[in-house]
Amino acid sequence: MAKKACLNCNRIYEGDKCPECGSNESSDGWKGKVEIVNPDKSEIAQKVAMKKKGTYAIKTK
Repeated sequence: MAKKACLNCNRIYEGDKCPECGSNESSDGWKGKVEIVNPDKSEIAQKVAMKKKGTYAIKTK
């Protein structure tokens, strides 16, 4: 199954709905990704308001 990005929270996932926010709205077209390992100490996570661990798309189409 192809990975897709949630249009609401940008989480990259496989399956029917987003594990982060539960949305069914997704896109197969996304560019770039960022892996958040420790959201409390990551400057990038704080700047883009990511509060949970995971892989996120930088830009969705």
